Amino acid sequence: MSLQIHDTLKRAKRRFEPREGQPVSLYVCGPTVWNYAHIGNARPVVVFDVLFRLLRRLYGEEGVIYARNFTDVDDKINAKAAAEGVDISVITGRFADIYEADMAALGALPPTHSPRATAHIPQMVDQIEALIQQGVAYAAEGHVLFDTTAYRAYGALSGRSLDDMIAGARVEVAPYKRNPADFVLWKPSKGSEPRWPSPWGEGRPGWHIECSAMAQTVLGLPIDIHGGGHDLIFPHHENEIAQACGAHGSDDPATYARYWMHNGFLDMDGEKMSKSLGNVVLVHDLLKHYPGEVIRWALLSGHYRSPLDWTESLLDQSRKALDRLYGVMQRAGGLADETDTSVTDALADDLNTPRAIAALFELDGAQLKAAGAILGLLQQDPDAWFEGGVTDELRAEVEALIAERITARTARDWAAADRIRDRLTALNIVVMDSPTGATWRMG
Repeated sequence: MSLQIHDTLKRAKRRFEPREGQPVSLYVCGPTVWNYAHIGNARPVVVFDVLFRLLRRLYGEEGVIYARNFTDVDDKINAKAAAEGVDISVITGRFADIYEADMAALGALPPTHSPRATAHIPQMVDQIEALIQQGVAYAAEGHVLFDTTAYRAYGALSGRSLDDMIAGARVEVAPYKRNPADFVLWKPSKGSEPRWPSPWGEGRPGWHIECSAMAQTVLGLPIDIHGGGHDLIFPHHENEIAQACGAHGSDDPATYARYWMHNGFLDMDGEKMSKSLGNVVLVHDLLKHYPGEVIRWALLSGHYRSPLDWTESLLDQSRKALDRLYGVMQRAGGLADETDTSVTDALADDLNTPRAIAALFELDGAQLKAAGAILGLLQQDPDAWFEGGVTDELRAEVEALIAERITARTARDWAAADRIRDRLTALNIVVMDSPTGATWRMG
């Protein structure tokens, strides 16, 4: 079996070829931890968690290293810390913990490394100094900027010319910039903002330098696969390439990352998610109403490179699909000794999760748990899935009511059966009748 990946840089599907004698390395840009993550933030987490699982299946658990960073210094973090009168670490620690708990609830495995920007400031300073020495960065008025005209491969990932980037982007016009598209590597801190020492004065790093420095530190170069959302292609990932390669005097983007993968946007009922439209949906809030596995299924229901329209009906369909498969598992009882390869084969074709999900419905119930593991799905006990973590008292009451309802239906006392169903509905219990009997779950 060969893994095929659509490489954003090459604009084509390519066979993944690991480096001989080296573990496979995967880097995915993580969150800026100043607030709760919204559902769009969760899509790359779940998508690349499936890739992580697939790589571990193909190359062994010890043969894959996965890093997903935390950006823990940022203007929004600074503002929130100032408003609360606390150090930025209080804000970032709080929301990093919430983020990890929420992503775990979606079934995401913990990465091998979760580097934080503030723990890698010396490495960022080193990389900036290397860029200056290579002649692709310059210091000016306490700032250090990357000279976009000095790096010949700039624009290779996004496919944009430098003129197009300047015309189409909002760039800060400052007197110390040589060129409008030049971007900040280091900047002076203002007032009470956090600051670190550097050869250019006390200050803090720009956003882009953080990932290139962290990726090189925890994974080494080149990274095998670099992932993230489509919105990061430009400028963030374009700038990462320029920094990492420029620091080593290379014009070849592959000296930083050998393959690039980007997931598509997530829309809300056909509209872009934004605060101005009031349609931002937080994962933390969704988890109060839906099991994490339902949310995960919904995120995997579309191909990762395609846009995904997030709707309540998508969540309802996802829950029904899981109910159906857990029902098949429940009726099957034990597990099969052999597993089917159709799910893995689908994922090896550029992470085709819709095809992988469709393959689940063709499997024997005893094979579903093993087949679902690579997707992070169907790992619960079926009875526990349907019961939804109910108390022993509620379980006893529900089972007694279902037994009464079966008796009423057997006696064709439909009025009594309906009254019992109404009582179950009032308890937030959904009863699912089938030719083999009745099962139930929490609503």
